[in-house]
Amino acid sequence: MTVQFKPAETFRDTFTYRKSPEDILRFPFPFPEDEYMYSVNIEPHVKGGPSPAFQATFDIDEHYIAECRERERVLKEDPKRCQVLPHMLAAEWDSLELIMESLAQDYPEHFSLTKAGDLWTWVNRPLGIHQSFTFGKVETLPCGPFEYITRQAQGDFTLQDQREDNLFVDGGMVTTQADWSLEFDIGMSFHEWHGPVPVAHEKGVFDRALKYLLRLQYGQPVRRLNWTMTVNPRLDTSPENYPVWGPDKASVTPENVADKVHLRVELQTLYRLPRSNAILFGIRCYLTSVADIARVPKWRRRLHRVLRDLHPDIAAYKGLPRFRQMVVDHLAPLDDGTPTSKGIAPDTDALAG
Repeated sequence: MTVQFKPAETFRDTFTYRKSPEDILRFPFPFPEDEYMYSVNIEPHVKGGPSPAFQATFDIDEHYIAECRERERVLKEDPKRCQVLPHMLAAEWDSLELIMESLAQDYPEHFSLTKAGDLWTWVNRPLGIHQSFTFGKVETLPCGPFEYITRQAQGDFTLQDQREDNLFVDGGMVTTQADWSLEFDIGMSFHEWHGPVPVAHEKGVFDRALKYLLRLQYGQPVRRLNWTMTVNPRLDTSPENYPVWGPDKASVTPENVADKVHLRVELQTLYRLPRSNAILFGIRCYLTSVADIARVPKWRRRLHRVLRDLHPDIAAYKGLPRFRQMVVDHLAPLDDGTPTSKGIAPDTDALAG
């Protein structure tokens, strides 16, 4: 798959991030129905499906170079955004192998990996990287294997160690998160990590999810979509930087709500790793403005109905109270009451004006 990159985009300060029409239509819209309530909603991560974002093991889009540059900038400001506990070294190499092999297979015009025994050569053409190294020897890479490869992928990643019939967040590269902290969560168990989520615990969602993931098999990855909303196309909405992005919420008005407020979707993918038996958890972030969503008739109807009828506890957890009603009011005149089809596909290949 050939991708046309836009390397000059920014996700802070000037906010020059923009989506092409093709990129809008490949957005993994997170609502298969006109109402939303927490569910496990896990499905096999197989190539294909209702969104082009599902066509590769690790999705690469037009924002790839710009996002990698933003990650580099965040890490320079705060190196603790990437941490891996010492006992997870085998999982680091597992992750490097999986991501390199997947990118080289899915995007051969942009990435290549050649192996001569343990001597590997990795070529990343978009970022201008040509690296030979010995697999299993950390000193042959410029940094740890997990940090090395996740600097070259879109989205965040955590490493889950499985022990005591539980999963523990024992590593991560987290620079594009929706208001949670790797520094705070590292070493936590599955339920501790998800502790702040309302409603879902009472419904047993996380109990079921943990049982499912403990049985995750190598070669059978799974995926789910999660969502929130954010102001401006800002990737780094971390607790550490709240003084930077928190005031953005007060800048939303009825006049600018469509351009300012973005639906923030996480394509969450989970992979059992072969040597370590750990789980690599990919959290790929996509941003689309309300204005762009409004160009897809099915999506604008559905987003209006979901937000209008959203459980108040979920709305509060997702940080929506300040501008939720403004988004609903903006979309209401665009919802003609037409029934929507099931599923997340846009049901069109052309955008409204």
